[in-house]
Order: sequence, then structure tokens, then C-alpha cells
Amino acid sequence: MAGRYFDEWTVGDRIAHEIRRTVTETDNLLFTTLSHNPQPLHLDADYAAGTEFGRIVVNGTFTFALTIGLSVGDTTLGTLVANLGYDKVTMPKPVFIGDTLRVETEVTELRRSNSRPDAGIVTFRHLTLNQRDEIVCQCLRTAMLKVKPS
Repeated sequence: MAGRYFDEWTVGDRIAHEIRRTVTETDNLLFTTLSHNPQPLHLDADYAAGTEFGRIVVNGTFTFALTIGLSVGDTTLGTLVANLGYDKVTMPKPVFIGDTLRVETEVTELRRSNSRPDAGIVTFRHLTLNQRDEIVCQCLRTAMLKVKPS
């Protein structure tokens, strides 16, 4: 199990996640069509060529999902009770097919659960960066984690 229990975290902990991912045309196409998003900016190369971006922009919800996925192994894998919410999700720069993304995480808040003595709540700030070190996605993720068994 790679994830940490609630009581193994401290505010200010930082992780530069080792797993990186180069976004492919197939990733974008499948995610966009599976989520029933008909936005031509994500699907139509001719349309996208006429926009300010000049090419297809990767679906932002894919970028967000990848952000969480790249962070799970080091944060909540095997210790998660539930993700409670996502806040302040922003996409400061577009992601393009062929961009390689990586994630950095910081713990911003910790508190014991009021209703579950075997759990605590951690707020993670995730930053996703491309190969040019530009932030392409950032968010806060609030997760309920198990307390380390005695």
C-alpha cells in the first residue's frame, strides 16, 4: 500500500509525484466522447486550427482527472475512505496533445473527523505542470483517510 494514513501526514508535507504522463490524441478523444462532450475545440482539428490556440486543446476534465490519478499512488492508495470534494479547480494554461504532465502535492489542512474516530480529513493542494513547468491545472482535494490501525 503506497498511500499514507491520516496520522502520517503533517501540514506542509510536499510530494513531487514520480509518475508522469504524456497526453495522447487517443486519451483526449476517448475521454471527450465517453463523457459526451461535443466541444469541437477538443475533437475537430480543422475547427481548432481556426481558434486562438491553433490546434486541439485537451479536454480540461481529462486534465483534472489525470491530476488526481497521478497523485493517488502517493497520497490515498489503500487509505482512502472517500474523496469529500474538490475546490478551486483552475486551468491557467491549456494542455495540448503531446504535453507531458506531472503533479506536485502539498498538504494544506488536517483535522480529525467529528463523526468517525477511525478517520481524519486531509486537504491536498495539487498542481499539474507541463514539460515547460507551466501550471496547467490546480485544485484542492479534500479526502477522508483512515487512521493508522493500532
